[in-house]
Amino acid sequence: MGFKKRVYNGLFYLGVIAAVTVILFPFIWQVLTSFKSPAELWSIPPKWIPSHLYMEYYYSVLVKRSFLVPVKNSFIVAGSATILCILLSSFAAYALSRLKMKGKKLILSLFLAVSMFPGIAVIGPLYLFMMKMHLLNTYWALIIPYTAFNLPLALWNLTTFFKSIPLELEESARVDGATPLVTLARIIFPLAAPGVFTTAILTFIAAWNEFLFALVFNSKVSMRTVTVAIAMFPGQFDLPWGDMAAASVIVTVPLIIMVLVFQQRIISGLTAGAIKG
Repeated sequence: MGFKKRVYNGLFYLGVIAAVTVILFPFIWQVLTSFKSPAELWSIPPKWIPSHLYMEYYYSVLVKRSFLVPVKNSFIVAGSATILCILLSSFAAYALSRLKMKGKKLILSLFLAVSMFPGIAVIGPLYLFMMKMHLLNTYWALIIPYTAFNLPLALWNLTTFFKSIPLELEESARVDGATPLVTLARIIFPLAAPGVFTTAILTFIAAWNEFLFALVFNSKVSMRTVTVAIAMFPGQFDLPWGDMAAASVIVTVPLIIMVLVFQQRIISGLTAGAIKG
């Protein structure tokens, strides 16, 4: 039994190492590529480790290409969409988890159906709407659709978390004279904080990485987000792999830092809704 367990544990850890390697390899390769000199970048066979840290690509991206402008645009758009999405979904999820009404499952299903439409199927009507509302090449041209498309996932997640909070806590607060808004702000939201943080991070990452709407709705150079800016790096006869690798690292690092900082809240948020009350 002991030998079988050791074999099982060994195979398990080998599988974990293999999975982590496959997942992290693209990012590690991008990091290594961003520090290679042009000669090492195009060498055959490829050179895995750069002989020295070549920083010219980062200088080119940050200074020559003014990449901080798309980074700022992405932070504004993704951050605003996340805040709006969490605010709207929080009140809706609380109502769906607590109020006694018919058709709650149907409402959740209809919300989820919205997210099933591929972006390419609705981009035409959305473009006409943005054009008539004079929202093209503005932050709102991306904040509105990002909020709408991420709202169903946020609503489903937060509904699950609110259901896991014991109803007795709200009844005790009501006996003490607390209004529904006070109960929601001082009791429900603090207890649901892990779920709110998890949902907010998932929403932020989805908005940060979105490409299609950002490409179509904000065509002005000064309004591009990071995904579109990187896609515009290649020229007619030039494919700047070094600049693209450096920009990819710059774009990915904030997400990694955010996930590491809120790691405990994310883990507790992913497991909090699994057990009710």
